[in-house]
Amino acid sequence: MRGMERTFRQQLFFLVLCLSVLKGDSRYIEDNEISREDLYSFLNSELKRGLPEELIYHRPLRCLDMIAVEGQFTFTAERPQLNCAAFFIAEPDEVISVDFGSVDIDCQGGDFIKVFDGWVMKGEKFPSSQDHPLPVYERYVDYCSSGSLRAVRSSQNVAMVFFRIHNAGSSFTLTMKKLINPFPCNIISQTPEGSFTMVIPQQHRNCSFSIIYPVEIQISEFSLGHRSSFPKRTMPGCTGSGDFVEVLGGNGLDTSKMLPVADFCYSFTGPSNMKIGCDNTVVRMISSGKFVNRVSFSYQSLDPQELQRLKQNSVEDFCFND
Repeated sequence: MRGMERTFRQQLFFLVLCLSVLKGDSRYIEDNEISREDLYSFLNSELKRGLPEELIYHRPLRCLDMIAVEGQFTFTAERPQLNCAAFFIAEPDEVISVDFGSVDIDCQGGDFIKVFDGWVMKGEKFPSSQDHPLPVYERYVDYCSSGSLRAVRSSQNVAMVFFRIHNAGSSFTLTMKKLINPFPCNIISQTPEGSFTMVIPQQHRNCSFSIIYPVEIQISEFSLGHRSSFPKRTMPGCTGSGDFVEVLGGNGLDTSKMLPVADFCYSFTGPSNMKIGCDNTVVRMISSGKFVNRVSFSYQSLDPQELQRLKQNSVEDFCFND
């Protein structure tokens, strides 16, 4: 367990470092003073569990931050902070609610606070534009444009807050809560090991489960409402079927920019095993809305020796050329 937490911390440290090259609609972060030790302390504090329900967890919010627990977080600028972002992450079957309390910033002077429905890194968004129900511009909620912010609820288990503050002493407080999501769609896993069953109940949508580690993945069951007892894999050939599952690999967040490893057009009871040495492995289900579709899978991190072997395998070259 300790080793798994260490791997998770290292991955999140990598995520925060990626903030230094954010591009696109979210503005970008040019400078930061975060250290490995700082991030580890952030994550250690986030691992607190089992607080009585009547107690609310409080701590300061940092310019670059990762938040995985419910609580109240206050940012107070000691100097101008022009490129800040906080990542929020919940369990796969939860969505995130961000509620702002007292806000003391200078919107006219160029300050802003924006909530984004998803994550943005290196100019790439999760969920991708193809998989999110809203257009990109509607996924940003701007405090200064609205004059106030109601509780903002994410569509999946991750969200972000971007903020820029020019004056020392300016501050704001937000409360993060987690809400149960009965039909999770578009998920980033907090850990390199686990299992999950994704169900799309007759909805025309695409859902992705993202694992930001090199992993071995086993698909144990795949059920489509309209097909059974056919060969379970084609390479490629499922895109015209309307309902299918694909496994993707790549080094970014945007599933539309990742490469296919395998796709599944027909129902089966597994297992089907794959080892994927990419920074990001995604199980993505495409649903026409005509059927109830279901896929079950488990995953675990690749050991260093296996990862090195994959790096020497030409089949996996697309994961290591960035």
